[in-house]
Amino acid sequence: MRWLQPLLRQPLRWLLAGLLAIVAFAIVPALFRHENALQIRAAHQGVTLPDGFYVWQQLNALGIQVKSITPAQDSLVLRFESQEQSQAAQRALHKILPYGFDIAQLDSGASSGWMNKISLRQQSVG
Repeated sequence: MRWLQPLLRQPLRWLLAGLLAIVAFAIVPALFRHENALQIRAAHQGVTLPDGFYVWQQLNALGIQVKSITPAQDSLVLRFESQEQSQAAQRALHKILPYGFDIAQLDSGASSGWMNKISLRQQSVG
């Protein structure tokens, strides 16, 4: 029991260490997660974005499962379960959509992605 007494003398230090460990375990996985997402943007002014439901129908008909489609900053963001699905969708969308759209992998290093995950504000879409 004598070995326990020095530990109990500094409970604040142990409490802070435990809290830091919990925060680290919660945040670190979100920072290193690779997101499988495509972003569709209009290449020229005056070109309207395709309808998200149309894009979903076309990809679904080809057997490509879309996790979500979200409008974001004059673009459509398509998320997929795997990198293979994302690459297949990118090839398919170049054939499906008419000329005038930029289709590229979404930059996963963007700070807004992980900041939204830890934000306390309620996010709304639509």
